[in-house]
Amino acid sequence: MSDTYFTIGMAGHIDHGKTTLTKALSHIDTDRLKEEKERSISIELGYAPLRIEEGINISIVDVPGHERFIRQMIAGVAGIDLVVLVIAADEGVMPQTKEHLEILEFLGIEHCIVAISKVDRVDDEMLEFVTEDIKDGLTGTIFHKAPFVYVDGISGKGIDNLNQKIISELKLVESRDAYGSFRLPVDQVFTVQGQGTIVRGTIYEGIVQQGSQLRLLPKDHKVRARQIQVHHEDQNVARAGQRTAINLSGVDKEDVHRGDVLVASDHFLVTKTIDVALQFVEALRVPVKQRMPVKIHVGTSEVMGRIVFFDRNEVKQTDGEVLCQIQLDEEVVVRRGDRFILRRPTPVETIGGGWVIQPEGGKYRFGKATIDRLQNKKQSTPEDLIEDVLSTHTLLDVKQLIQYTSLDEHVVKRTVAEGLEEGYLFEVNRQTYGVTKTFNKVKDEIISQLENYHQDYPMRLGISKAEILQMLSGMYSKVLVEYSLDQLVKKGNLEKKDQFVSSAEFHPHLPKQWKQRMLEVIHSLKKDGLTVKKWEDYLTNTPFSKHDANEFAVYLVQTKQAFRILDDRLIHRSALDAALSKLKRQTGETFDLKEAKDTLDVSRKYLIPFLELLDQLKITTRQDNERKWMEGKS
Repeated sequence: MSDTYFTIGMAGHIDHGKTTLTKALSHIDTDRLKEEKERSISIELGYAPLRIEEGINISIVDVPGHERFIRQMIAGVAGIDLVVLVIAADEGVMPQTKEHLEILEFLGIEHCIVAISKVDRVDDEMLEFVTEDIKDGLTGTIFHKAPFVYVDGISGKGIDNLNQKIISELKLVESRDAYGSFRLPVDQVFTVQGQGTIVRGTIYEGIVQQGSQLRLLPKDHKVRARQIQVHHEDQNVARAGQRTAINLSGVDKEDVHRGDVLVASDHFLVTKTIDVALQFVEALRVPVKQRMPVKIHVGTSEVMGRIVFFDRNEVKQTDGEVLCQIQLDEEVVVRRGDRFILRRPTPVETIGGGWVIQPEGGKYRFGKATIDRLQNKKQSTPEDLIEDVLSTHTLLDVKQLIQYTSLDEHVVKRTVAEGLEEGYLFEVNRQTYGVTKTFNKVKDEIISQLENYHQDYPMRLGISKAEILQMLSGMYSKVLVEYSLDQLVKKGNLEKKDQFVSSAEFHPHLPKQWKQRMLEVIHSLKKDGLTVKKWEDYLTNTPFSKHDANEFAVYLVQTKQAFRILDDRLIHRSALDAALSKLKRQTGETFDLKEAKDTLDVSRKYLIPFLELLDQLKITTRQDNERKWMEGKS
């Protein structure tokens, strides 16, 4: 069985024993800073490995409990799989306990263990009272069924039981995606003398290898993973769920900040406008108004922005979900489904949280239509999202699909494979994809254009491919139109002759109303042999316009009933065949101009254009003053 990797968080009110409990579990003191030692409080995030059972690799994040360090707390719990909510037996539920609880719910943390700490300080009666108080506080929350353990970090009481609870809960947690594109939101940046810039964070998805070329977003610095450590141990590879430190080359410490995101692909977008599904806390101290400044915590970033409603101008109190938009002052890196916390900058308080519907929000009008649109986006399946972006962009490759849908790479590839198999997607060259209903629209448009064309130009073989591309260039890409033409030809809907395309059932023909007159012209042309008049002379006393005359000539040439020997003269096919047969019978392997003139008995005015026509048709080839039969005389 392969190893699994998890991160658990220690959360709760200040001085409830989170750091002491972490040390009791891991034997590591996570308070590293001098100020933390002097004040006996956690200021920055602390980390420690927890080794309980073979094959299960656990990192503990000890988050600050003081309200002044709520930013660090949010950054710390953003990537956890399980929270240990620490509540002191001698104090019970406190303000930061409640706020941490709200934040954990908004971030979608589903697995929790309640650790009642400092149990050696209270008697059984007090412990029972505190237990009931905590259960009441958890009623109605996602953690109402969370298991309880009673511990004391100093004496070690209950630590073994907590270890077992952690293992049993983690076995219920779905491990993080090690197959997606690598993403690590940075929560710490520092330098080590002689080593350079080091970043630390929890890997959200994917894997990173020593030597990997990476990108640091949102500023898009190109960097390399020079060295990787997991809890101070060198590793060649780190994967989703692990607390990891990466020594980066290619960037200075001053250019890296908490909230930056380290990625391995160009699938990730940076954005300043996100569409969100937002829920508010139960008791807002002050109403949230339209375009009010807010502070959003997403991943490990903390960015100011404004909230934009589309169906209201303020929220006083609501227990429902609000679909809205956050317009940010700075760029962030988010994907669909990422959780966030929303705080008011003044008065400082957590006002809500939710998840990202769409990383690149658009400009929308106020009203129900926008809410319906966001609701559809929110409820969309991967299939819906891919069909939606392909309906807008017609053709996209995998990278573009990942960017526009904000889905994981393996989800996009799996969905595309299913779509191709089920027939609602199609593939163009170089793994570019479209939705079948778009192909059907292009197909119908091509067929419609051809029907109109055949109606207007019944004597032409068809329309040139270049003309079709030009006709549809304002609606569809050249690649899509070319693909559609090829498919229609393969399926027998269209025919292609040289550069001309026509409907499969179409054949060029003389217009019914002029057919008899045109046959008379053809008969006259045929009778004149090689000594033809100008084309316009054959059409004297006919109702044909100059355009009609040109179309008629093109028809005869394209259908090979006639051949053009001069710009203004045609000869009938029968004249060509008769002259060619006579010339072959009465000449040798080569012949000159005089032999041809004597054989055909026509003036140079007609003879020279005729012989040049034979050259064009590759029947003969000219060599100085003679011509040679290309395929012999047979």
